[in-house]
Amino acid sequence: MAPVGHVPVIDIGPWFSGSDADRAEVAAAVDDALTSVGFMLVTGHGVPPEVATELRERSREFFALTPAQKQAYAVSIAGRGWLPPGVEANGYSEGTETPPDAKETYAVGADAKTGDPDADAYWFPDNVWPGEVPGLEPVVTDYLERMRALGDELLRICAAALGQPVDFFTRHTDRSTFTLNLNWYPPLAHVGEVAEGQFRIGPHTDFGTVTILDREPGAGGLQVWTEDDGWQDAPWDPAALTINTGDLLALWSGGRWKSNRHRVLPPQEAHPDEDLVSLVYFYEANHDTRVQPLAPPIGRRSGLAPVVSGDFIKERLDAITVG
Repeated sequence: MAPVGHVPVIDIGPWFSGSDADRAEVAAAVDDALTSVGFMLVTGHGVPPEVATELRERSREFFALTPAQKQAYAVSIAGRGWLPPGVEANGYSEGTETPPDAKETYAVGADAKTGDPDADAYWFPDNVWPGEVPGLEPVVTDYLERMRALGDELLRICAAALGQPVDFFTRHTDRSTFTLNLNWYPPLAHVGEVAEGQFRIGPHTDFGTVTILDREPGAGGLQVWTEDDGWQDAPWDPAALTINTGDLLALWSGGRWKSNRHRVLPPQEAHPDEDLVSLVYFYEANHDTRVQPLAPPIGRRSGLAPVVSGDFIKERLDAITVG
């Protein structure tokens, strides 16, 4: 583990191919990262870089469509399709009244039906594929498979880090409510004047188990909150994925792990042509999983009440919905 700022870089390759001692070392490094800052850069993850490159290219093809073309796919938060500017303000989740986030999103996710009409309508709606970008569906489908496999492996590492059976978390992810957000952060010329207090994504924590982020570096990029130094630019490594703890996993750990605040800066006047595309995979438990927080000495807090995953996350999604 080599620290970069406050966020460590962890090579998880030995988890896949190393000895028991190597695997234990990876698990201990992950425990340390999630306990201290709730973020880590992960290398050795096995996802070829060209996979994200192609998905980013297809995403840019969609976001380059006219507003009228994109409007045919417009949805609100938790829908499948295009989330236009003005529908989401992540700062609301922590009670911060900010203008809407200065971004556009194309959202896809879990769509295998459970047979429960209410659950299927909210958590497992059909994915929508824009006819104008026929190459998007196959690369997204491939990416989702890779992210789900990696998400489960990260949760196995997390289970080992807590001294639990390896399937402690993944026994609850066979019907995960995962979502992939293809986020476009437009350049200043496209956005126009940035409102006071507006961000590409406002300050917030994530809601689920782990978030797997493939991002581009930029002046208007990701920042992570640190108790010692306030907001700090997140480190970037071209070979790494950025991983952070969500609220559900932090609760599940009994408060041992930190679901940390982060934000994406607005477009910067010194870089008016900068546009960025982030691939953000939110991994969650099954919607009906009853999460019982781990008690001390593994957890850090006693008396934490159990929650149902879907109810817990929906409450947070509702909070960031504008209008």
